[in-house]
Amino acid sequence: MNALQQHLFDSYRAAQRDEPAPPAPGTHDVAVLRAARDHRRFEAVLAGRPAIGRLRFALRLALRRRRGAGAC
Repeated sequence: MNALQQHLFDSYRAAQRDEPAPPAPGTHDVAVLRAARDHRRFEAVLAGRPAIGRLRFALRLALRRRRGAGAC
């Protein structure tokens, strides 16, 4: 059973019980991703690491190391 079929089944069951229908699949995906990003940033701050720009910094560092290894 995929997510859409499960949603239809849950909606039918909710209608039979006079309950509100559940949210459609994928409704809260963006909010969950934002919450995960915020939690990662919060954990970084608590650990004393920079909270923003970490990926860009890591890529820049990797490129510098690569250039340095190729020049030797």
